[in-house]
Amino acid sequence: MTQDPSALKEEGNNLFKSGDVQGALSCYTKALKVSSDSENAVLYRNRSACYLKLEEYSKAEADATKALDTDQGDIKARFRRAQALHKLGRLDQAFLDAQKCAQLEPKNKAFQELLRQLSVQIQQKAVQLSSTDSRVQQMFKLLLDSSAQDSDRQKAAQNLVVLSREDAGAEQIFRNDGVKLLQNLLGSHQEDFVLSALRTLVGLCTGHQSRTMAIVNELGMDRLCGVMGSGASAVSLSACHLLQVMFEALTEGMKKDFRGKDEAILPEPSRELRSMLRHLIDMLPASDVSGPGRDSAVNLLVKQVPRKSQKNPDNSLTLWVIDNGIKKILEVAGTVPEITDGPPLTDNTPMNCSVLLNKLYDDLKSDKERENFNKLCEEYVQYHFGGTGLESKLRAIQTVSVLLQGPSDVGNRTLEMPGIMDAVISLCASENITHQQVAVETLIHAAGKAKRASFITANGVALLKDLYKKSENEQIRVRALVGLCKLGSAGGTDFSMKQFAEGSTLKLAKQCRKWLCNDSLPPTSRRWAIEGLAYLTFDADVKEDFVDDKNALQAMFQLAKSEDKTVLFAIGSTLVNCTNSYDVEKPDPQLVELAKYAKQHVPEQHPKDAQSFVEKRLVKLLEAGVVSALVCMVKQESPALTETCRECIARVFLALVERQEDRGMVVAQGGGKALLPLVSESTDLGKIKAAQALAKITITSNPEIAFPGERVYEVVRPLVSLLALDCSLLQNFESLMALTNLAGISDRLRQKIIKEKAVPKVEGYMFEEHDLVRAAATECMCNLILSPEVQKLYLATDSDRLKLLVLYCGEDDERLRKAAAGTLAVLTGEMPEVCARIPGMTSHWLEILQALLLSESQDLRHRGVVITLNLMQADRSLAEKLMESEALEILSVLAKTADASQASIARVSQHCLDLALEYGLIRNNEEEANGKSAP
Repeated sequence: MTQDPSALKEEGNNLFKSGDVQGALSCYTKALKVSSDSENAVLYRNRSACYLKLEEYSKAEADATKALDTDQGDIKARFRRAQALHKLGRLDQAFLDAQKCAQLEPKNKAFQELLRQLSVQIQQKAVQLSSTDSRVQQMFKLLLDSSAQDSDRQKAAQNLVVLSREDAGAEQIFRNDGVKLLQNLLGSHQEDFVLSALRTLVGLCTGHQSRTMAIVNELGMDRLCGVMGSGASAVSLSACHLLQVMFEALTEGMKKDFRGKDEAILPEPSRELRSMLRHLIDMLPASDVSGPGRDSAVNLLVKQVPRKSQKNPDNSLTLWVIDNGIKKILEVAGTVPEITDGPPLTDNTPMNCSVLLNKLYDDLKSDKERENFNKLCEEYVQYHFGGTGLESKLRAIQTVSVLLQGPSDVGNRTLEMPGIMDAVISLCASENITHQQVAVETLIHAAGKAKRASFITANGVALLKDLYKKSENEQIRVRALVGLCKLGSAGGTDFSMKQFAEGSTLKLAKQCRKWLCNDSLPPTSRRWAIEGLAYLTFDADVKEDFVDDKNALQAMFQLAKSEDKTVLFAIGSTLVNCTNSYDVEKPDPQLVELAKYAKQHVPEQHPKDAQSFVEKRLVKLLEAGVVSALVCMVKQESPALTETCRECIARVFLALVERQEDRGMVVAQGGGKALLPLVSESTDLGKIKAAQALAKITITSNPEIAFPGERVYEVVRPLVSLLALDCSLLQNFESLMALTNLAGISDRLRQKIIKEKAVPKVEGYMFEEHDLVRAAATECMCNLILSPEVQKLYLATDSDRLKLLVLYCGEDDERLRKAAAGTLAVLTGEMPEVCARIPGMTSHWLEILQALLLSESQDLRHRGVVITLNLMQADRSLAEKLMESEALEILSVLAKTADASQASIARVSQHCLDLALEYGLIRNNEEEANGKSAP
């Protein structure tokens, strides 16, 4: 590869002219690495043009500025900076650059047009600001007037919320000292005013780093955390949303290439971020913080502390939180509200703590960091377990229980500490219901870990059975049942590995369903019944009974929509089992035979896990309303909706849309909309499953109906993500089919597909050996070729794009031929300059074209005559070659066809003959009769 900057620049220029903007960008970037300072200005200017085409306006502005730093008289660079600033909404700065360009070249129409557009927009903005300012002042006057009626003041507060969502409104509120007014509203203790103040602050902070820093410093985190920790659930959630928006504004501002709306030069906001995190950590054990407020604090820590991507090497925030806050997290985790003095909790708090601890542990990079985490947890458990009194020991055991649900490796280590397991077993026999409950739950969580299951099977089964049969407390019985369910399902889906006697699993499942439908039980106990089913539904007999029990299904779906977030994963797991949407590795038949010969264990599938049974179960679940339950689960804002839980939901959705006839029902009940967040917030595998479900819906449904409005554009990126080597050929195929459907809708959608860099991937699959995938990729290109940007790619003389299309027109696969011929028909019609190059692609081009004209397929004949007409219109010499071949005779026959269904073919064929006559290449019958000869 050449390292000469001039050659790289020239190559970039050629690629840019041919429409390969990404390739040009790469060349200019390489050239900048090896060029001298004197050459940099032109390269930055050219790269700025690439960024403008790619709609990366911040980068375009930055590169144009670098070019101007070298040469202030570079008018092209200044114009590009003006264009970028215009798109970024920085109208005043754009106007100054455009004005200077127009002064240097007064007759340049592009400069004058941009200047005119900016003048109009600046005037409109000034009018809007003036109008907005008067409205803001009016709202302030009402809110400050203590004699005004409460209803009028509430309307004024709500109007401020609306104004804050507009840039002009937010700016006017902030400039007119609105933060102080909002501060007074926060202290009013009237819920409506507090909610309006919080929502207005959200508008002020969204995407604006400088305003956010000023507001954090003016209001203070003590006040904001105090509002979030208040007893009102709606207020707590709104305050949590505000803090999340603040975090996002500050963290986005720290990214190197990010520029906010304000473009202010600010100190790095890391101090404010650390202050916010410290206040959240301090909230956790505080006794004056409400349960919902504490859950909101945990939720914020889950979302803001761990890295969003493992590619980011900086996990310093996680290490800081572990060093400064893990003991406070464990203090909340170890609280047993009924017997220990501690902060008020909700039913969701222990699970939320498990998720936070797991997220922190997963974000650690080295064994040393993980060992420090283990040590801190073990020290906490040891301190309380070694303390005097039973209450202290219960706190230690409850902490172990929470750790087992979160970072299980850490939980297992604490469980193996001397005396812990013995204490758990002995407390299971306690006469105190709360002691029993804590111990049984810990035993259940331990039983879910393969490492401990064998020990508990040997030592704990008898104890759990005894509790299940003899306890008079239903809450203890249901928990003991779940422990038995976990141990009974240790064989998973392997029909030959059952822990209990025949029929025992069905009896346990029947009791779980009974408790699930018992409205008199508290939701926490009914949640444990679903936990049991999540394990028992590995058994196909249990699946069949469960989906036939409409009351049990309805009870489970109602819990999915309830306030109890801890039930989400159990419901997701149960549905994954019932729909068989888990991954099953099919063993090699030869290895199975060898295993049988060696008398090794061979996994067996239950007869009721056959596809016919699975399809019937899916139909029953759809009829029972599973889609609406899944939609509600996706909407939950809770740490309990983990990435693994989202993966379960994505798996179930994929199973539900497997049959084409079921997809309409899934879309009608909101399934399409619910899948969109799953493609961005899930495990890597979950994202793929969700994207594949979207692909299946997009293939067979009208995308504009399935994903109305702007939502259809959100579908493109997940579909393009399936065009990857680590995805299966089926996923590649379905993605290509879905993209074909989208690309045929509008030019804006085609532009979105191009922007997501799908074109090179589609071209790659056009070389795929599998016939269906190759044909699907060519069909996708047939729709993408309607875009001028894609058409320009075929002008490049150093690629085989055009040759491939011509050759595919001669393949045996009819579907591939139709797609290639359709692409070539559009291309030759839109870009006549391509036509002259076709004879140079292959010496068999005439035979390929004649074969299209003679095809039995009407579609292929139509494509053939259109390509022929385009070639003849583009180049007289091509028309001459065609008329000298058998194409003349074929066209003459096609033009005379009387079949009404082939009228369009006849019309285009006649057009070809008329054109040949016009060129003087053939004679008509009248000329022959008069004895005239062709020229």
